[in-house]
Amino acid sequence: MKIMIVDDCQTTRKLLGHYLKSRGYSVVFAENGLDAMEKLGTDNVNLIMTDLNMPFMDGMELIKTLRADPNWSDIPILMVTTENDTHEKDKALSLGANGYVVKPVTGDAIAKNIKSIIKQMFGKGGRESD
Repeated sequence: MKIMIVDDCQTTRKLLGHYLKSRGYSVVFAENGLDAMEKLGTDNVNLIMTDLNMPFMDGMELIKTLRADPNWSDIPILMVTTENDTHEKDKALSLGANGYVVKPVTGDAIAKNIKSIIKQMFGKGGRESD
């Protein structure tokens, strides 16, 4: 399973990448939403973890863009952000995020959320991307 980590902070990308790789996932990195969109054109990913606040294209715009495109509308999205705000969480979920986790996070919390999202997708008749 390949997961894209979208975050403008290099340290956060490395940390999340380490968590995921140690659990057997393949990882692709993007610095912001625009970078993610470019890389999605050449990389097949099964899940996207995105930060909220990023330059060029933030997490909310990324979610809206992905959900509007039939090529990527089924990819599960986990928002991983420092924003511990009910309004921001509700907005992300209403735009199509499948989960919302507040930083700092542990590897176990990330793994638990990924498993939960995958379970939801298969329970709804969704599919993993090739």
